[in-house]
Amino acid sequence: MDERGDTVIEQVKLALEDTKFTPFWLDDPNIPNVEENLKTHIKTDLLIVGSGFTGLWSAVQAKEQKPNRSVVVIEANTTAIGASGRPGAILSPSLMHGMENTDRLFQDEMNVLERLGKENMDQFRRTIEKYNIECDVEWSGELIVAMDEQGVSDLENEYKLYTQYGHEAYLLEKEALQKEIHAPTFIKGLWSKQRSGTIHPAKLAWGLKRVAKDLGVIFYEHTPMISSTSEKDGVRVHTPNGSIQAKKVILATNAFTRHKKKIRARVAAIRDRIVMTEPLTSTQLSELGWANRQGIFDTRSQLNYMRLTKDNRILFGGRLGYFYGNNTDPIYDKSPAPYVRLVQALYTTFPTIAGIKISHAWSGPIALTNRMTVHYQQFYQGKMIYAGGYSGFGVTASRFAARIALAIVDDKEIPERQLSFTKAVPAWIPPEPFRWIGIKLTFYALDTYKVKGGWRDAWFYLLKKMGLPLKP
Repeated sequence: MDERGDTVIEQVKLALEDTKFTPFWLDDPNIPNVEENLKTHIKTDLLIVGSGFTGLWSAVQAKEQKPNRSVVVIEANTTAIGASGRPGAILSPSLMHGMENTDRLFQDEMNVLERLGKENMDQFRRTIEKYNIECDVEWSGELIVAMDEQGVSDLENEYKLYTQYGHEAYLLEKEALQKEIHAPTFIKGLWSKQRSGTIHPAKLAWGLKRVAKDLGVIFYEHTPMISSTSEKDGVRVHTPNGSIQAKKVILATNAFTRHKKKIRARVAAIRDRIVMTEPLTSTQLSELGWANRQGIFDTRSQLNYMRLTKDNRILFGGRLGYFYGNNTDPIYDKSPAPYVRLVQALYTTFPTIAGIKISHAWSGPIALTNRMTVHYQQFYQGKMIYAGGYSGFGVTASRFAARIALAIVDDKEIPERQLSFTKAVPAWIPPEPFRWIGIKLTFYALDTYKVKGGWRDAWFYLLKKMGLPLKP
């Protein structure tokens, strides 16, 4: 390594010296009080397992639709402790993990899905305003950036989709893009200005919990689901110190689903890593630009995404990982080592702040499927429904997914139930050790493609045939 490389590594090590390896969003003195755990046997009309966004949106909408319905939520830990308390939280109206992915999977239904995505975002915003949820939301738009010629081509194709389906979107050439954000590696941008922005995800989750409780939902925390059995009038869910007899159950567990082999066979717990800087000074912020404060992500499969917080920290995420056996809590990710390359990428992207300290770094599983979007699985003749599989944009898509999950358990006919994504499940993913080998090989190919090429072309071709069109 040359002298300059040694200097950067030293900067990174210094930046991570005093880092807290916990989500910034949850490191808040105003975190809600913990609910009691379940210590008895109860009955309810609807049981929701998991109090992340899917579970919270399900609870709120269940009571809005039927105020007299009894609803109980159980949570293995505390509200928002999983994926809902640690995302980048860039808001997008996409329901299917981006326009390109929607076009790939559901081209014949694009018009409907785009309309529903806009309607969902409007209802998402209306809920925040109706219930006065304080969650640092900024409707500043989303900015997709290209970093090479392949990215430029992808961006131009994306722009065609945005304009075709009625989004207020603008292509930015390099000079115009650099006026928005001083990042020398960005060569072209696509700024979508409507129905997108950023939010504080934990505050949103805590706000939704407060709303659900006001509507009459009962919460039990530190109450994991151990097992379930079908009964004549519903489902009995067993917990460590009690049980719930429910007429209907929604499993809102996303990547944290160990008790159903059928779900694990189609969902891999891929880890997504994030770092958060100390607050920028006014001088640093001025040098950076970013006056319009958009959420930003690039076009690559192994992408980086970034945004500003209310107190002007930079969140920077995107180094993926996987641990054998779908391990959702590896001790390794609570040390500096897995974040070194991510901090290096942060400094390369924003050289004017190179050396800034990292206050928080964290990781956690996202539920990766070959569709990279929500799907449904049914158990016990439809009395129990799993809704999960988000790999991005789940903060807003979870509201839409919860609405459909409720329609399924209520056996209510709504047009969305006739869409392709509600009827089919993602492709099967091989078990261990083949899962670990395949995922690790894919990450290595993504990281080394531009330098070495070779067999990687054949590997990405095979992935495309399997329904995962990853791009190096």
